[in-house]
Amino acid sequence: MSAVDLRSDTVTRPSEGMRDAIARAPVGDDQFGEDPTVNALQERVAALLGKEAALFVPTGHMANQLALKAFTRPGDDVVVSRESHAVWHEAGAGAANAGVQFTEIGGADGLFTVDDFLAARKPHGHMLFPATTLVEVENTQNRAGGVVWPLDELERIGAAAQANDVHSYLDGARLLNAAVARGDQPAALAAPFELVSLALSKGLGCPVGSLLAGPTEVIGALVRHRRVLGGAMRQSGILAAAGIYALEHNVARLADDHANARAIAQSVARSPRVLLDPDSVETNIVVFRLREGAPDAAAVVDRARELGVLVIAFGPRMVRAVTHLDVDAEACGRAGDLLYEAVETAA
Repeated sequence: MSAVDLRSDTVTRPSEGMRDAIARAPVGDDQFGEDPTVNALQERVAALLGKEAALFVPTGHMANQLALKAFTRPGDDVVVSRESHAVWHEAGAGAANAGVQFTEIGGADGLFTVDDFLAARKPHGHMLFPATTLVEVENTQNRAGGVVWPLDELERIGAAAQANDVHSYLDGARLLNAAVARGDQPAALAAPFELVSLALSKGLGCPVGSLLAGPTEVIGALVRHRRVLGGAMRQSGILAAAGIYALEHNVARLADDHANARAIAQSVARSPRVLLDPDSVETNIVVFRLREGAPDAAAVVDRARELGVLVIAFGPRMVRAVTHLDVDAEACGRAGDLLYEAVETAA
């Protein structure tokens, strides 16, 4: 029996239907704005998120870097949540590409309040302080276990940013997971922010791609920055076609991934070696911490691999498992039991 791969929702492979859509996609040169499938995807995502325009890029990482280029200058300050993707999982790209510094705020749950933001904001024009020019929200928040932001707090943060001359960006790599989990419309979650990203290559199951959506003027300026970062492509409609297929077929089923993640969490939480509240698992990410006296994360990951489950160490004493469309309820139920066994038997 093959291993259950829960390392990420990026490990999915295109389905037969998606491969067929890729094969049939009409294409053109996207550098000239002539790829009809890319154009259709961009228009579709702009409408989905309630924005004027959208831009297709190869990766979510690049989308985040483009957001920094849109709204910051070297030396600026960007306010983000504690343990955000921008700080922990982008190889220092914010400093290397945009020259910004990050201020992490909020708690271990990956969220912060408008009051947290206003307390951390550094004023423009100060002789000592780096100006805060951007506030960035990650929804869902990865390292906090796929936590979903409350819509009313997003609205307050967006309004406060606008009132204080600070740009706003929503890292919405898993935004549709958030929408499905809470029953919110994607456009409502995107509305408080000037610029929003959406990943196709995570829960939606595409092999490649993310999009940025926002004002036409901003998106137009980012076309050049995309090229600077090496993200300009040609007949990329074969990739965009996968995105259109995913939006048509793979959104509602995200609820299955969420249910499978909760089942895994319930199994793992039985171990006294684990710190995990199964009720806190809202989407498709399960992050559990190992209590004092338990083996470390590397040992648990190694033992889980021996038993037939692939997960990753998210820190010295943190383990992450992510459900996706290539693992069904039966596989996830089995994986939950095996992860419990791995925690209990790891040396």
